[in-house]
Amino acid sequence: MERKELILAIETSCDETSAAVIEEGKLIRANVVASQMESHARFGGVVPEVASRHHVEQMTRVVEEAMEQADISYADLAAVSVTEGPGLVGALLIGVETAKALAFAHGLPLIGVHHIAGHIYANQLVRPLEFPALALVVSGGHTEFIYMEEEGLFEVIGQTRDDAVGEAYDKVARTLGLPYPGGPQVDRLAAESKESIKLPRAWLEKESYDFSFSGLKSAVINTLHNQKQRGAEVDKAALARGFQESVIEVLTVKTERAAKAYGVKQVLLAGGVAANKGLRSSLKETFEGENVDVIVPPLSLCTDNAAMIGACASMMYKKGHFSDMAMNARPGMPLRSY
Repeated sequence: MERKELILAIETSCDETSAAVIEEGKLIRANVVASQMESHARFGGVVPEVASRHHVEQMTRVVEEAMEQADISYADLAAVSVTEGPGLVGALLIGVETAKALAFAHGLPLIGVHHIAGHIYANQLVRPLEFPALALVVSGGHTEFIYMEEEGLFEVIGQTRDDAVGEAYDKVARTLGLPYPGGPQVDRLAAESKESIKLPRAWLEKESYDFSFSGLKSAVINTLHNQKQRGAEVDKAALARGFQESVIEVLTVKTERAAKAYGVKQVLLAGGVAANKGLRSSLKETFEGENVDVIVPPLSLCTDNAAMIGACASMMYKKGHFSDMAMNARPGMPLRSY
């Protein structure tokens, strides 16, 4: 009987402690996530030292639970994988050192995975990837287009010039007095209004696939302040809807244009903001009837999780890309091809 490729994956780049077991890069045997959201909510954002402490407390339990759910032993594993970067250096270190210890103790290959490559490969857990493909990565720290001509090749063809889209959502949420995390709160509030306050769209140069959200964020703040100075009641739901409509229109239109220009077979949505209901429905509607397959991951695979790291690690395992025991956390790790 042929032995199945099982990879243990660990993710600790920010404020989720996660471990997963992935079979053949496509099947989730276990995906355990311990969130720290409540701990950071009172600070209005992630506090790096607090995040690191929580990772230390949760790491052993999360790994053990993943192995138990998958019903396997370390002897069944093909490799141990972990998020090497980018992310918070203290948080990354907890995962990296855990993965190194496990790989060394059990004589297993070690695979360091780029966090964004992981987000892209989360789509492989939905259905097989077809190339060429275009990934729209939208998260708290990233907004970019990544073109993949073939398996494991990543080319950044567009990126934000200022705020990442998730960062803009969080800043707008704070301006509107919404609790942390801001993205889901703005999404919910926008859905409550049928009216929207018209806000600008930043299209940049005609042929550019770059993004800019700083001006839009400022427009929201200025609209709010102007209304208050006049003593007028601000319709926060309509303002949230106007902000969201501007973001989604720019993201959708540019995605459609890039997909046609590069002749891709698939569009892959990736990152925490991929959980945004408005964006998910807009992309599906835009490509409906087109000869382009749009993959939108389930909500559980949009936010940080170890399953996506395991999916990407499977591709690297097959290509023979391994790390050694000198591997360290790399908070500014660039995305490269394999």
